[in-house]
Amino acid sequence: MLNEDGKLLIGVGETPVCLLPRMANRHGLISGATGTGKTITLKVMAESFSALGVPVFLADVKGDLAGCCRTGERTEAIDRRLTAMGLDPESFRYQPFPVRFWDVYGEMGHPVRTTVSEMGAPLLSRLLDLTAVQEGVLTIVFRVADEKGWLLSDLKDLRAMVNYVAEHADEYRSEYGNVSKQSAGAIQRSLLQLEDAGGDLFFGEPDIELSDWFQTDDKGKGYINILHCERLYRSPLLYATFLLWLLAELFEQLPEVGDPEQPKLVFFFDEAHLLFDDAPKALVDKVEQVVRLIRSKGVGVFFITQRPSDVPDSVLAQLGNKVQHALRAYTPAEQKAVRAAAQGFRANPAFDTQDAIMDLGTGEALVSFLDEKGRPSVVERVTILPPQSLMGPIDERRRSAELSYDELYGKYETPVDPESAYEIITADREAAAKAEAEALAAKEREKLEQQKEKEKKATSKRRTSAGRKVANSALNAVGREVGRSFTRGLLGTLKKWF
Repeated sequence: MLNEDGKLLIGVGETPVCLLPRMANRHGLISGATGTGKTITLKVMAESFSALGVPVFLADVKGDLAGCCRTGERTEAIDRRLTAMGLDPESFRYQPFPVRFWDVYGEMGHPVRTTVSEMGAPLLSRLLDLTAVQEGVLTIVFRVADEKGWLLSDLKDLRAMVNYVAEHADEYRSEYGNVSKQSAGAIQRSLLQLEDAGGDLFFGEPDIELSDWFQTDDKGKGYINILHCERLYRSPLLYATFLLWLLAELFEQLPEVGDPEQPKLVFFFDEAHLLFDDAPKALVDKVEQVVRLIRSKGVGVFFITQRPSDVPDSVLAQLGNKVQHALRAYTPAEQKAVRAAAQGFRANPAFDTQDAIMDLGTGEALVSFLDEKGRPSVVERVTILPPQSLMGPIDERRRSAELSYDELYGKYETPVDPESAYEIITADREAAAKAEAEALAAKEREKLEQQKEKEKKATSKRRTSAGRKVANSALNAVGREVGRSFTRGLLGTLKKWF
């Protein structure tokens, strides 16, 4: 919800609490226990950015964000909440927002695909849960494919490429190192598991054009791009790797814009702990680097998770805007998490932050946004606004209508299979097999010709032997030297005659 001066009104405490658009690309964190209101906060922020003309991308893990496309419903409970916040229920505007639905599996939204080549070896290695040695082999596979200019479009391309490198391991050993059959086999088995988890749908073409996420409707509202994740979330590693890939793609493709007055896109990463669970330090360092640098591309990133400690300190330090919903502390570990969350705020002398975190009700939060100079504000206890659109899922009929009327409908729905590594390697193998067959046929023909030549010589020898018998009586009358010369001459003549 926008207030009069273009700020994003998120909630009301002692005073209205607003997020400054030009500080939104300094990123943020929304945390709190299950059922405390994180999804409401995410939804209110997404609506506010959309109203400002800023497109949004968010993951819908529970399926209850799809209602953004429908007008919200006024209820007595919402009226009481608005009145308690000092707002007039009569003037609160309920409205829908432009929405685009996406789905890796292509069931509940436009398909989202990328090519294996675009994913790259490091992210794919994590997705496949490879060892360091196996990751090294996969890196060699990608290097060879890149040098040959062979696109790895889908999983069959990658499987073919792994086989190709393993078969030509001796050629690459001196330049890249050893490629063992055991490592290649382990990679192939992991690829089969990924395919069973739906990776065969995710990898392919047409691949997503990120520019489709940067659009506004005819009224100037930014599209809320909702990735349907109810099925994807059942494969946590695929979910986390996919969203990390999206961040990396945004970072690589977008130009530098410095510090714009408002972000070009806001990216909400729900269940963010999945990104960092068991992640190697090298990957965490990469995430920290992307988060730190992507703000200059005009992208704001908000992580949503249960506890701030779910996010590594190096990444947490990059998140300037914080919304903390209630945490429960029944164990020493939970109490430690509450203390850590409280220490992340600039203290407010009006209340104890640690006590307030455990005392918050549903829909309440402790909020600290960056001010005009980029400094964290003193933490405020805030009641979050209700959303303006419908809170909850939509039926399949409405979803189908939204998809079919979308101008992007048809762009991604039909997969294509271009000439890529699989086709090239298969064609090379077929050509090699044909050449081998032709060489074998030529060898057989040569054997047959040799056999014919032997038979020809044998026939010639028999005829020569008969001629000798006829001429023996005359030859016996001639001297030894003359006979020897004659014999050579006669054989020469026979050869020419035959």
